[in-house]
Amino acid sequence: FSACCKRRKEYTQYFLYFPPSFLQVTVYLGKRDFVDHLDQVDPVDGVILVDPEYLKERKVFVTLTCAFRYGREDLDVLGLSFRKDLYISTFQAFPPIAEEYKANSRLQERLLKKLGQQAHPFYFTIPQNLPCSVTLQPGPEDTGKACGVDFEIRAFCAKSIEEKIHKRNSVRLVIRKVQYAPEKPGPQPMVETTRSFLMSDRSLHLEASLDKELYYHGEPISVNVHVTNNSTKTVKRVKISVRQYADICLFSTAQYKCSVAQVEADDQVSSSSTFCKVYTLTPTLDKNREKRGLALDGKLKHEDTNLASSTMYDDSQTL
Repeated sequence: FSACCKRRKEYTQYFLYFPPSFLQVTVYLGKRDFVDHLDQVDPVDGVILVDPEYLKERKVFVTLTCAFRYGREDLDVLGLSFRKDLYISTFQAFPPIAEEYKANSRLQERLLKKLGQQAHPFYFTIPQNLPCSVTLQPGPEDTGKACGVDFEIRAFCAKSIEEKIHKRNSVRLVIRKVQYAPEKPGPQPMVETTRSFLMSDRSLHLEASLDKELYYHGEPISVNVHVTNNSTKTVKRVKISVRQYADICLFSTAQYKCSVAQVEADDQVSSSSTFCKVYTLTPTLDKNREKRGLALDGKLKHEDTNLASSTMYDDSQTL
């Protein structure tokens, strides 16, 4: 089962910001979803606006963090945190460092012209081997931040990067890394198996196939089932399910599976007969909201999401 995010072909420009009190530090981005195209990832380019009276003699830093939270936030006590930083990159936006200079994008040029001299550009490149944004669905009694992988932009003013940064002196903005599913034809998936029975030299042959390799969220999945029953047994029921498999690496790799769509039909296949039928399933989040630990696409605040997209990667890349 493969479900991937479908990138819209049209492009809409909009600005996002996350200002603190009194607008002392403001972060501007053109979007919050950054697409992994398998061979490269969209760069994170934006502008930070700082009040000069608030800045004084300090520097302006912007940090991009990819982290994995594997425990509830309310359990973080006595210095123990159930959160692991997978990747951290810090950019000094002001004063600019000549060695880190990059040409401004069109978005940055427009923002700098509009915001004036107190605006400073920043630029990040997300490594290709980082996972996409994923949220593990919390239970009804869980509180705080959900488990999963998230990306965060943090802007702050400090004399040096080693200085301890308090929450009241910084601003944070959650972004998402998503994958682009290319619309190209692929091989038709097909699997078959043969079941033998004790004290019988004849077997039952089952074959299942899909009409295509890749499906988008909310798109129905058609499963063509073909049964050749050469045995003396009678098939009394046919059951088809779509399962989500999630590999979670902590101290060791554990695989979790969960059914997200299921059809059970009372279709019978008598001995020495054949059977062929197409079953349709549509896995959606609306039908699976009560399942704790289900992997979802990264979720932004006050926005809904989907079942997690299948992970796609380039065979030439090392994970």
